[in-house]
Formats: sequence, structure tokens, C-alpha cells
Amino acid sequence: MRATNKVLAVLVVLLLAATVVLVGCKKEEAVEEAKTIKAGFIYVGPVGDYGWSHAHEVGRQYVEEQFDWLESVYVESVPEGDAARIIDRLVVEENCDVVFTTSFGYMDDTVAAGAKHPDQLFMHCSGFKNSENVGTYFAELYQMYYLNGLMAGALTKSNKIGYVGAFPIPEVVRHINAYALGVKDANPDARVHVRWIFSWYDPAKAREAAEALVADGIDCLAFTEDSPAVIEVGQEHMEKGETVYSFSHYSPMEAFGPDSAVSGQLVDWGVMYERILNDIYNGTWSNEDLWWLAGEEAALLGGSLDHEINPKIVDDLKAVSIDTPDLGTLSAYDLVMKRYEQMKQGRDTFDPFVGPISDNKGEVRIADGAMGSKGELLSIDYYVDNVVGDVPK
Repeated sequence: MRATNKVLAVLVVLLLAATVVLVGCKKEEAVEEAKTIKAGFIYVGPVGDYGWSHAHEVGRQYVEEQFDWLESVYVESVPEGDAARIIDRLVVEENCDVVFTTSFGYMDDTVAAGAKHPDQLFMHCSGFKNSENVGTYFAELYQMYYLNGLMAGALTKSNKIGYVGAFPIPEVVRHINAYALGVKDANPDARVHVRWIFSWYDPAKAREAAEALVADGIDCLAFTEDSPAVIEVGQEHMEKGETVYSFSHYSPMEAFGPDSAVSGQLVDWGVMYERILNDIYNGTWSNEDLWWLAGEEAALLGGSLDHEINPKIVDDLKAVSIDTPDLGTLSAYDLVMKRYEQMKQGRDTFDPFVGPISDNKGEVRIADGAMGSKGELLSIDYYVDNVVGDVPK
């Protein structure tokens, strides 16, 4: 009888232990399931544009490699007027926990989606409207445009600098002005001429605008359009013996203009997506406005991943001297590299938007010694004084 009781007791203990193990396993599975995150990305252009959308796609691929708990999907070439439908699809059909909307024109639809789907998170790139479950983020590149402007001002022989613009929104106008401020600091006699194509991705229009600028005597070209078309125009003229320098946009485009591309601005969206997704995973996400510059290593100088400035053009920049109020006289090359290092230390060390800055109508927009606030830069709607023409309304 005692033996039977002992056997029964052992069986009960084993059964309880098995139950504990089973419950523990189920809890672990539930925890693992809870920590799986699905992210959806919406791009305004094709991932093969080799500009803005391509750079975001590189960032998405980076975080997928970093996090084994992350699943992600993307939808490319989404017109800004169709954003609401695609956001709904990613939330309802794809069951995404967070949706990244990566174009300024998606802003209002993203905020509306946040109200419609309060249990999901949304991150809008380049906008300024936040809500309880909608945050904003941007890798701001105006500092890099300023550095490119320094180089363009130093290299131009015609004193006519060109810019091919996508849409006249504050972001693009801010970058044009930063570029122009760099041109002015290197060469006060040079002027910046802008041609708008009203498209984020249209290589044919970009090429046409670049050729028109060159025909007007432009010998340096920068742009906001998500293809290497402008770089290719510069290279084609170089190969014909006509000097046309260019500066690449968002992705490393030097390979498309090995003789023309001087430098450019690069963006590392991966570091931003890593931070945001880590916060979501750890439960520390907030609807803050992330605005990262050179100091956070989101904005980088270069038209290549291997170097900041094309080695073929370094000697030309070293041959030009520029006087500065704080650093004395430096070669254009040394000045660019010095300013870049200052920018990495923060806006208080050096920033292009420190007054006095006037628009091209003569009105002082940023007072002497003042630094343009983030709010001012996000809403900028005027050209600085060495840009020709008016901002389209």
C-alpha cells in the first residue's frame, strides 16, 4: 500500500513538473510572439531610382539584417495621392505594427491613419505633424549641401551655378539656400540658377533641365531628383572637353560621373531605422521628432562610399584659396573638411544658417548673429540673396 502511495506521489510530482514546464514553454512562446515586429515601408519612387527611395530601401535591408525579430515589407512607386489606401493595406491586410511613410506629401494621410488605427504606430519622414501614435523623422542634409556649395563656388569659372529642383517645398528650398550660402562663402560673385521639374523621379525631365542650364553657361550642377541623370549630363560634357561639375544626391552616384561628380550628400537611414525599431521593440518608443544631422552621422558628405571628395578633383580644390572670418585663409579643400568636422560637433560649432542672411529681395530673414531655428528652416519659402528668381507658389 505504501509503495503504491509512493508511486502515486512521484507521478503527481512529475505531472506537476511537466505542467510547469509546459506552461513555462507557452509563456516563452507568447513572449517571443509578442516581441516580433512587422514594419511596412511606403516609397514614393521605385527602389531602383538610385536616389531617395533607394536610400530608404538600403536602410530597410540594413535593419532586417540587424534584427532577427523584425519582418518588413515595402510598397514602391506610391503616388502621394494614393497614400491612404496603401497605409490601410499595410495595417489591415499585412498586419504591420508600424508603418514608415517616406515622402513629405504623405504627411496628412499618415496623421489621419494614426487616428483611424490607434493601436498601430506610424513614422512619417520629413514632415512636422505628430500625434499620440504618429512620430516624425528626418536625416537632414542641408549641411552637406552647404559643403557642396563651397566646392561649386570654388570650382566655377562662369560664376553661374545650376540646381535642378523637384518640388518647391521647404525641404528642397532649404537645401537650395544652403547650397547657395556655401557658393557665396567661397565666391561672392557667383549666382545660383534653379530649374524646377515638379517631379521626384523623372530622369528625362531632369536631363532636359540640366542641359538647359548648361546651355545658359552653367558649369556646376546640383539637384533634387531621384536618378543620376544630372550626373550623367555632367559626365557627357566632360567627355566632350567641356567642364561641367556635378554633385550627387542621396545615394553614391560618382560611378555615373567619374570625371564630373565632385562630391554629394549621402544619407544613412539605417541608423535612424535601427534607433526607431529598437525603441518600439523595447517599449520605449515615443512620438518625438527625430531630426538628425552630421552630428548623429545620418548626414554624410560624399558621392562615393569610399571618400568624401572625388580624388580626381581634390587638387583643383586645393588650388583655390578662401578667406574666412574665423579660420583665416584656407584652400577650398581644407575649408570643406574643416567645416565638415565642425558640423559633426553640432550646430553651435558651425551652421550655415547664421545671420545676417537676407533674401534676394533685400529683406533680412535671419538677424546678424542669430541662428535660424528649426521651425524657420522647416518653413523656409524664400531664396537667399545669391539665388536668381522666385520660389514658385
